[in-house]
Order: sequence, then structure tokens, then C-alpha cells
Amino acid sequence: MNKKHALVLALGLFSGLLHAADKPLKVGTTAAFAIPLETAVAEADKQGLKVELVEFTDWIAPNVSLASGDIDVNYFQHIPFLENAKAAAGFDLTPYAKGIINNVGLYSKKYKSLDALPEGATVAIANDPINSGRGLQLLAKAGLITLKPGVGYKATEEDIIANPKKIKILQVEAVQLVRAYDDADLVQGYPAYIRLSKTFDAESALLFDGIDHPEYVIQFVIQPKNKDDPRLAKFIDIYQHSPVVKAQLDKTYGTLYQPGWGG
Repeated sequence: MNKKHALVLALGLFSGLLHAADKPLKVGTTAAFAIPLETAVAEADKQGLKVELVEFTDWIAPNVSLASGDIDVNYFQHIPFLENAKAAAGFDLTPYAKGIINNVGLYSKKYKSLDALPEGATVAIANDPINSGRGLQLLAKAGLITLKPGVGYKATEEDIIANPKKIKILQVEAVQLVRAYDDADLVQGYPAYIRLSKTFDAESALLFDGIDHPEYVIQFVIQPKNKDDPRLAKFIDIYQHSPVVKAQLDKTYGTLYQPGWGG
């Protein structure tokens, strides 16, 4: 390649970066994370960064849309969920930055304690491979079941080696678990969705799984080729460090979250 061609190529790449910087950054998310992101979008606009928030109603479309280039980054999943999605669909996606980590709890409309659960109680947990495993770990923490050692978030019902109360596990779509609260004896619940439903108190869980599991930190996920996009760096900085966004996170999630990036 001669110097003239090299200069033309360099100018073309630089022009492409400038063109990309002029476009709105498209961020995909789901309802559980949308409200604080909306605050970050507004704050970004004040700083001259245009961001478009795209809200999805399921947990499949955000990765499909990202892989196809329809959005620039998504924010709704933790590492186990991402790894499972990549294995299932062959997506070339990678974590870019850490978001928040939320508690998940066990809730009951009928009983005030785990000890009060009767033999044969019905327990609703998520049905997708990753959140189901988190639900089973929570049931194990509650002492309702025993899992094979070391299975972690990959646990399935086949890994249950003891079930002293003979609980009946019902698997339903995670976003529908709030509705199961009225029917099942015990429900795996996500505080963000519970708050959105406004049906019962998100802080009323009989047991929380704790927020000391770094694998469950929600990630900003991108295509690897976009890792140097300056719009991404600026938006993540706003989300992680803007006092306005912090106030909205506190308002939205209360005490049941913590920053995955360390504060």
C-alpha cells in the first residue's frame, strides 16, 4: 500500500468514527432496568451525547438485536445468562462494563416463614436455564432442597439430591413470576418486576439470596468490534457516576441493589 492509499484509508476510518459519533447511541434494555437508564439518557443529552433507549419485552430480542447491529449495547443480563445465550445462538458478544446487582428473593402470600411451609408446598421458580439455577440455589439456601455439590448457577431439578418437604417445583417465565404469587405457596421473585407490578412489597421476601455473587452483576454488553466507541465510554461513565442517576437507582431499587463497579 502506497502512502496516498494509506492516507485515504486513514481519513476514511477517521471519517467513519466521526460519523458514528454523530449518531445516537442505541441502548437496548427491559422494563426492570429502564427507569434509571432513562435518567442516564436525559443526563447524557445535557452533556451533548444523544442516546436512544430501546425497550424490549422479552429476554431473547436484546441479544438478537445487538448481534444484528440494530442496537449498539444492551443492558439486562448477567454473565451466566450471556454465556448461555452465546452457547445457544452463537452470538459474538462480550461484556463491556458492569452495572448493578439485584437481590432475588423467596416470597409468600400465604405463609409468614419458611418453616410454616407445609409438606408438598408449591414453589414457583424461573423456567429459563440460568434464572432457574439461581432459584434452585435460593431454595437450597432456604434449606428446602439439597443440591449436588458444586453445580452452582447451572443447577437443574435433576441436581436435587434431597427434598425433605417434598415441595412441588413449578417453572414459569421469570417475568410472570409476580402473577404466580397469588397461586403458589412460595415464589422466586425479582424486586424490580415486583415494584413495576405494584402488587406486593418487594422487600417482604422471607429470604434473599444476597448480593455477594459477582456473576449476577448486570452487564453492559456489546459486539467486540465496538469496544473503542467513545459514545459507550461516556454513557457508562454517566450511568456509573452521575449523582442524578444514583438518586434514581436508589429511588427505583431501594436497598435491594448495589453498584457492581464498586461504587
